[in-house]
Amino acid sequence: MRHTLVLPTTVAVACVLSGCNAEGDATKAQTPPRPVLSVVVKPQEDRSIGFAGTIQPRFQTDRGFRVLGRLVSRQVDVGDVVAPGQVLAQIDPLLLDLAVRGSEADLAKAQAQLANASAAEVRISTLFAKQIANQADLDSAKQSLEAASAGVKQAQASLDKAREQRGYATLTADEFGVVTSVNAEVGQMVTAGQKVMTIARTDVREAVVDIPDGPARALRQGEPFAIRLQAAPSIAATGQLREIAPQADAATRTRRVKITLDQSVDAFRLGATITVRPTMPAAAQAVFDIPAAALRERDGKTLLWLLDPGTGTVRSVPVELTERSNGKARIVGQLAAGARIVVAGVNSLSEGQSVKFEEGIVR
Repeated sequence: MRHTLVLPTTVAVACVLSGCNAEGDATKAQTPPRPVLSVVVKPQEDRSIGFAGTIQPRFQTDRGFRVLGRLVSRQVDVGDVVAPGQVLAQIDPLLLDLAVRGSEADLAKAQAQLANASAAEVRISTLFAKQIANQADLDSAKQSLEAASAGVKQAQASLDKAREQRGYATLTADEFGVVTSVNAEVGQMVTAGQKVMTIARTDVREAVVDIPDGPARALRQGEPFAIRLQAAPSIAATGQLREIAPQADAATRTRRVKITLDQSVDAFRLGATITVRPTMPAAAQAVFDIPAAALRERDGKTLLWLLDPGTGTVRSVPVELTERSNGKARIVGQLAAGARIVVAGVNSLSEGQSVKFEEGIVR
């Protein structure tokens, strides 16, 4: 009786389990495609890429004293324009003055010794001519004269050095420029070579911009750019690309580009915000304006979902982001005219997933 009861039960349990698995497989196979919202992108071929940057000096120097001392005065501040020979700052010259006086005393002493040695040499020479003094006395007198002469030269060199050191107590401007930073205050002790201020030349200016790695790779040195002032777009200038960073920044994935202005325009002051655009047709690339919601960030990359209408599946495509504002984004990437991208539900999709797409509207 136990065997007849166990067998039907085992068969029933097996049937139930088999039915459940079959039902699960059928449910999984019948999973409907995920509905998404998509748009067809169109390149803005008539618009070149614009990049924001600032006006910076091509040449700037850190100025400091060559000797140790306490800062007693500073005649300039940030933003002041300086001219060659203008006094910028001074340190306490007391110790340097004492060094000059000491060197002057050493020179006077050396000159007195020279005069004494010279007179002695004349006397010994006269006595030697009369055969009163011997050759050894004459040689000793000449040696003393030469040593005294060398002592005068050494003392004179020490005095010149002390006077030069005294001149280092005053910091002056070497050329026309503007003070961009100040790093020491009155009363502070400054060491030799310590940066006291930074002065930038105003005759040669550059537009410094950070360009995404993709567009930057297409640029070449010497290419012309159009530069406009963001505060007054009617004010424009031209420039040539001088330097491209050899590698992209690890955080922003952009390369720093420096464009030297062809002419000096007073409106393009240091620190002014500008917009630059390449003027060569080869450098002007097509861009795509898409909803910012279509973009997603993964592992330091900007991605979007490209939809294949034939198979109804999506795949991830990396793009270069140039601008993002007010819910819109401007990109340069692996897209073709007429490509369809997903603009809603991008964070819940997976590679190769089947989707059901609806047409969106780009506003």
